[in-house]
Amino acid sequence: MTDDDRVFKALADPSRRFLLDLLFVRDGRTLTELESELAMTRFGVAKHLRVLEEAGLVVTRRSGREKLHFLNPVPIRQIHDRWIDKYTEHQITTLIDLKHTLEEES
Repeated sequence: MTDDDRVFKALADPSRRFLLDLLFVRDGRTLTELESELAMTRFGVAKHLRVLEEAGLVVTRRSGREKLHFLNPVPIRQIHDRWIDKYTEHQITTLIDLKHTLEEES
């Protein structure tokens, strides 16, 4: 499985996207904090976090006895650059060309 495949798989689940949203709002949360925001078991949340970690979307750091979870936006940006930008570039270029043409006619 490629890195892109792992990211797409991780982002496919709404619970995992919600966890990423929580970390976007406030980074460095514990499993207990994240678990309190979802209607699922601690084991379920831990399992989703593991998938996010394997995709590189979440990184962890130990602070004493706690394990803190942090959002890593780099893989999402790489997906954006690889898969979204290239499909919108032509449309944007066309709109810019149209703008310039209309301005020249005025």
